[in-house]
Formats: sequence, C-alpha cells, structure tokens
Amino acid sequence: MAKYHMNKPNLEITDAAALGGLIRRSKYMSVAMCSKDGSPYIVTLSCGYDEANNRFYFHCSKKGHKLDIISENPAVCATIIEDGGYVKNDCIHLYRTAVIWGKMTAVDDASEKIRAFEILFAHLEDEPEKMKACFIKDGESYAGVCVLRLDVEKIDCKSNIKI
Repeated sequence: MAKYHMNKPNLEITDAAALGGLIRRSKYMSVAMCSKDGSPYIVTLSCGYDEANNRFYFHCSKKGHKLDIISENPAVCATIIEDGGYVKNDCIHLYRTAVIWGKMTAVDDASEKIRAFEILFAHLEDEPEKMKACFIKDGESYAGVCVLRLDVEKIDCKSNIKI
C-alpha cells in the first residue's frame, strides 16, 4: 500500500508503544467500506485487538448491509479517535487518531470465533471471565453471531496531544 506524506509530519506518531496505548484505550472504531457499484457505507463497531496477529475482531448480526458489502469488496479503511476536546479561545481540537487500512472477512472457523470473543471480552470488559460466563453458555452461543476480522495492512497515527 502506497504511503502518502502526512501534511503535518510533526504530529505523526511512530512510536509503537504510543500507538499500542491508543489502540488499547479504544473500545470502538468506525469502519468505511465501498460496494462494487461505488456506494460508500460506514459503521461504528466495538472492537478487540489481537496484537500478536495485528488484527481486529468485531461481532455483529449474521446478516446485513455491511456483510453484503464485505463479501463484494473486503477492502476497508477504519479510524480510531481519542477525543481530547475543543480548546476554547485557541481554535483547536485535541485528538489522537489512527487510520487503519486492511481487509475485512467473516470468520467461519469455530476455534477462531472462540479466540475472537476472548480477545473482545479482554479488550472491552473489566471482568472478561464474568462476561464470558454470562453470554457464552456453550458452543452454540458462538454459532449465533457473526465475527468479523480486520487484517491490518497499514496504520497511520497522529496526535496533537503531547504524549
């Protein structure tokens, strides 16, 4: 994937620890996609990050518009935003953001679905085992939900908040 120059290179975050911190603090991302006919679509989803494999997982209904588009065109672009707020009388909005490019696919493998939910619960919940016990009763619990995987190809990150 081609790398474009960042308009304000002094804002770029290249430190892996800083990027990792932004990802760990983020509980959702907005994912943009485009159907084959060129119709754009964006959706915001809760996410979990699999750092070892550089991928994100999401859960959703087993049917819907996003699944139709992903089956046509798996290329997506997503963003995570950490909002630092608007600074009055300074005409500036503080932020940290990551833009993520990659391919989105539906997960069919049962063992990967189980692992995806472990990642989601660990990323989103304070007590992941408690939530797992509440929502995952048996193997059929995984069968009733769709899991999406975003395999990351590139991440650009920038911030105007001092780290």
